[in-house]
Order: sequence, then structure tokens, then C-alpha cells
Amino acid sequence: METYWKILEKVKGSSLRLTKIDDEIYEHLQTDFPEFDPAATINEDEMKSKNGKERWRKFMMAYEKRVDDYNFGTMVRSKPDVEYGQHDVIFVPRMQFYAIEIARNRKGLNDWIYEKAQAGKA
Repeated sequence: METYWKILEKVKGSSLRLTKIDDEIYEHLQTDFPEFDPAATINEDEMKSKNGKERWRKFMMAYEKRVDDYNFGTMVRSKPDVEYGQHDVIFVPRMQFYAIEIARNRKGLNDWIYEKAQAGKA
């Protein structure tokens, strides 16, 4: 999470690629989770409910042999407009992180991190 934050401070999220297949992951997310709003706060209870787990498991398994460490745990911010903090992160498998952050980056929701870091250098 610290590594990703440092990258976002150096590169606008809207121009960042997290994997070689970002386009495919983004399209798949839109197809399987049409209700997902990258600007909204993630509802952890809904995501980790029985139905939520089944939907995400099906989504992630498509990348089992294509994305290294697709199921390793990592932290994702619960909403795109906050920094990583004790009460603002959710522990998720890496594929969920990729899907969520790719969607946020496509919408320019992480660009503020770069802009804030650059303003701090001036």
C-alpha cells in the first residue's frame, strides 16, 4: 500500500497501468459489477456477504493463471478521496484491489494524490 501510494504521488492515476490487462479487467468489472461506482465508499459488509464473496470469487478466478498472486491479500482504501489510514482500508485479495483501483484510475479519482504531491514540491 505504501508502494502504490508512492507511485500515485509520481504518476497521475489516470495515466497509470497496474497490469498488462487493465482494459480487460476494467471491462470485466463493468460487466460483472455494473452497479460498482468507483467514486463511492465501498460497502465492506456487502462485498464480504455470502453473495458478494461468490460474485467476487467468480470474477477473480478468471485471472487465476493470468495474474501473479491474484489472490494474495492487500489493502484497498474504502473511498478514493482519502489517504491510507487505520479506519479507511479494507483487506482484500489482490484482484479486487486491481479491479477497484483500475476503475478509480480510469475515472481520474486518484489524480488528486499526484497533484497534492506536486504542489508540495513547489
